[in-house]
Amino acid sequence: MDIPDWFDWIFLGLAVWQALALPPIVRRTHELDPEVRTKARFDLLETIGSILLFCGMPLSQRISESWFWLALAGFVLMSVGYAVKGLRLHRARRRRPTA
Repeated sequence: MDIPDWFDWIFLGLAVWQALALPPIVRRTHELDPEVRTKARFDLLETIGSILLFCGMPLSQRISESWFWLALAGFVLMSVGYAVKGLRLHRARRRRPTA
């Protein structure tokens, strides 16, 4: 099954959009507050994963199947990032003091 050419432009646009989000995230990793740095690291993990996913999909379709591992690695990184963020959110809601 062949993917239409306009999907490549969508993947490219999404990858560029994620790449534009990298400088603010990297700046936040140098903050003094440890909580901000930790959140920035998980955001960085998620952003790098999505860039790998958005670049690996068209490469695996257009160039060769051997580039599929890049998209798979991106999916794994994004999944780990979302899982850790979800666990942190769940813990924060459980620790909320009752009045």
